[in-house]
Amino acid sequence: MVSRGTATASEMPRAERTDIDAVQFQPIGATVPMTWAQSLLANYTDGILVLHGGRIVYERYFGALTSAGQHIAFSVTKSFVATIAATLISECVLDEGATVASYVPELKESGFADATIRELLDMTTGVRYTENYADELSPFWDLCRASDFLPRPAGFSGPETSYAYLQTLGKGYPHGECFVYKTVNTDALAWVMSRVTGQSISELLRERIWSRLGVEQDAYFTVDPSGTEFAGAGLILCLRDLARFGEMMRLRGRYNGQQIVPAAVIDDICRGASGEQFAFAGYKTLPGWSYRNMWWVSHNSHGAFTARGIHGQGIYIDPKAETVIVRFASHPMAANVNLDPTSLPAYEALASHLMGGLC
Repeated sequence: MVSRGTATASEMPRAERTDIDAVQFQPIGATVPMTWAQSLLANYTDGILVLHGGRIVYERYFGALTSAGQHIAFSVTKSFVATIAATLISECVLDEGATVASYVPELKESGFADATIRELLDMTTGVRYTENYADELSPFWDLCRASDFLPRPAGFSGPETSYAYLQTLGKGYPHGECFVYKTVNTDALAWVMSRVTGQSISELLRERIWSRLGVEQDAYFTVDPSGTEFAGAGLILCLRDLARFGEMMRLRGRYNGQQIVPAAVIDDICRGASGEQFAFAGYKTLPGWSYRNMWWVSHNSHGAFTARGIHGQGIYIDPKAETVIVRFASHPMAANVNLDPTSLPAYEALASHLMGGLC
């Protein structure tokens, strides 16, 4: 559990609009326009909330999810964890140029040993690992079984904790060469953070963000048999609290009357990282993007950046349009490439529509 504490929940004023469902956009690769309302069904949306200028202008729930319910965030979890790590770097508690093994000697024989903290944060390690959600024989599934996140088959004899699994990974190529998305980088980062601070990821999230945002509900992490949180994908929370976190990021770290994350950390994320390294990954729906501190940075004219999770979880932040969109979903296809053609242009169109109504 990530306790919210005992403080009163922060106010989320409402100014709901009835014109949003009819907003139209052109899906990537399509010739027929789609409306915002149609896109929600096309992307198996469970819940979606839109903030404009800090006010809730749209909030809808579908299927089993209700306004009081909670949902797994999958890889949006990474952005929470890495934002805390970047804060620790800004406080000189963590050295982004130091190697993983210098903090966690248990990984000195693994492929992580000579990777730097910065290479973990920007997913440029050369660790031998692939992120294939559709292949039950892939390393990603091995990680999930070690973390007890997915059922273990009969006769399972693999690593029985996430830390034990990380120690089995070798090095496939030099670190720092290119961006390749790997959930294991986040779990290695979380191990480093826990070792440096003496606190678990749940404790760090509670102390540094959750108890300060004025959230409505406690959050939760899935854990492995040893009690270690699945830092790469295991955070469970409610939609309005996800929106509070997104709004805090839009406001350069200031929310609920206090500076929760240093503004310089948010600015660093917004600047992004190497577009050339990112292009190596070949994301056809993300041309010109980059990846910084486990946030996806669009580099579009509005400076939008996002947190993304499989099956349709997301935080979309458009600073210029003063817009934050948060979504939970259950798309049957895991990878975001299956949702991007309808979700990304929908977000951009809605942000521009709302921006037209700014006073």
